Amino acid sequence: MSLQGLGLTHDQERVYRYLLRTRQTDPDTAGADLSMPGLRPVVAELQALGVVDARLVPLPPAAAVDLLVRRRVERTSRELARLDEAFDVVRELAEEARRGHPVELVERIQDNAEVTRRIAAIPGRFETMNAKRLPCGRSAYLDEAARRRFRRKLADGLVSRTIFGTAALDQPEQMAYARYWHGQGDLHRVTAEPFGQLFVVDRRVAFVRLDPERPESDTLQICQPGIVAALVDLFERLWARATDLDRLDLSATEAAVLRTLSEHGKDETAARELNISLRKYRAHVADLMARLGAVTRFQAALRAKERGWL
Repeated sequence: MSLQGLGLTHDQERVYRYLLRTRQTDPDTAGADLSMPGLRPVVAELQALGVVDARLVPLPPAAAVDLLVRRRVERTSRELARLDEAFDVVRELAEEARRGHPVELVERIQDNAEVTRRIAAIPGRFETMNAKRLPCGRSAYLDEAARRRFRRKLADGLVSRTIFGTAALDQPEQMAYARYWHGQGDLHRVTAEPFGQLFVVDRRVAFVRLDPERPESDTLQICQPGIVAALVDLFERLWARATDLDRLDLSATEAAVLRTLSEHGKDETAARELNISLRKYRAHVADLMARLGAVTRFQAALRAKERGWL
């Protein structure tokens, strides 16, 4: 098989094979042997590819082929991504036909149900980026059917990342929600930095809440590539500085709950000692057990001691 199929030119392949056979380190001698007066630029190209080093020592065949294959795969992936953009035109035309008017690159949506419908209608959905406040109250959580659909997408390879604020750290129900989905594959990180609510699908469609302080406020759907790219960059910077959920230290309240968990047999007594409601105490216990991967409270205490939390 010719290495030209992996991206090398005819001259590049000739030089690489020659160096592999002869171990020649003098470019002038190599150029004379190959009758190739313009050998030095070819060598420079091979060095830029990483196939030959500065001393004209070639990579071993297996390493060279592996490098060229990976480069070819990366190039093919970029080409496929460009081709995928062509299908955006098809989707845009179909949406235009459905609505009866042109699709705007930035559109204001007043109905939250319409936002949900549009997100669900986006085909592909290989990656989602989500910067949000965690839900408050049982009515704000996904229903069982939605949970099943989301779990199925994660199992099928959806890459999902979520950033939330530090205000949720003292809310056991919200933390239990975050840890549940983190364990399912929707990776969560926490940040103390201010941020607006943002949801990006496949790095090409973004949804931004107009007023972050009002969950019922209108939403902007953004398809303009430059704006979406800027929002993706903003998310990536926030993500890089945020703390992974698995690396969070215990809060003072969580540490106190762990201590009372090992000291008291009754939840009522422990909650009374900590001066918190029984419901909140049990929510903290459930969150800590999920965080420790424990099935029983006894197992949670053992694992907490192993981590040095007790």
